[in-house]
Amino acid sequence: MDNSTDNVKISAAFIQDVLDLFKENQNDYEILKKMTDGYNISVPTNLVPMELYNRMCDWIESQIGQVNTKKLGRKIGNTAYNAMYNYKMISANPTPEEAMKALAKVASSMIQDPKGRGWEIVESSKKHIVMRRTQTFNSTLQFGLLDEIIRKTGVISPKVEYIKSVANGDEFDDYKISWL
Repeated sequence: MDNSTDNVKISAAFIQDVLDLFKENQNDYEILKKMTDGYNISVPTNLVPMELYNRMCDWIESQIGQVNTKKLGRKIGNTAYNAMYNYKMISANPTPEEAMKALAKVASSMIQDPKGRGWEIVESSKKHIVMRRTQTFNSTLQFGLLDEIIRKTGVISPKVEYIKSVANGDEFDDYKISWL
C-alpha cells in the first residue's frame, strides 16, 4: 500500500468529528485541539492535510485505545453517511451495495488525493461485501465506520472483519462486511 500523504487533503468535517467526540474529556480534547493549531477547521468543507487527521487518529488509538478509535469510526461513518444522503448519493433506504458504492464516491469527494486512493469494492453478494482500503486511513477506525454505515441500511446482524491486513503483511486491508 502506498502510505504517502503528500498533497492529500481531507475535509475539516472529519477533524471536527474527532474533536467533538472528545470534548467531554478536557485533557484529551486539549491535546487533540493543539494538533490543529495553524489549520482553519472552522468550516467543515475546508481542506486540511491528511497527515493531521492520521496523526490525530493514531494518537487516539495509541493513547486512548482501540475501543475509542472504533467509536470515532462510528461518528465519522455517521458524518459520511449524512454527506452521502445530503448529496443524493444514496436513496432514503439504500441497499448495502448502494451505501458502499457511495462510500467510495464520498471518500473521493471529501478527500483530495492526486493518486485517487480511498475505497474499492472488491466483491459483492446478497449477504456480504468486501471493501479494500487504499487510502492511509487508520485501519482500526474503519471497523466502526463500516459498521455504522452498513447498519444504516437496515441489515440484520452486521459483522465487519479483516480478510486481509496490512499489519499481517498483505498489500491492503480488505474488510468483509456480512449480514444475515
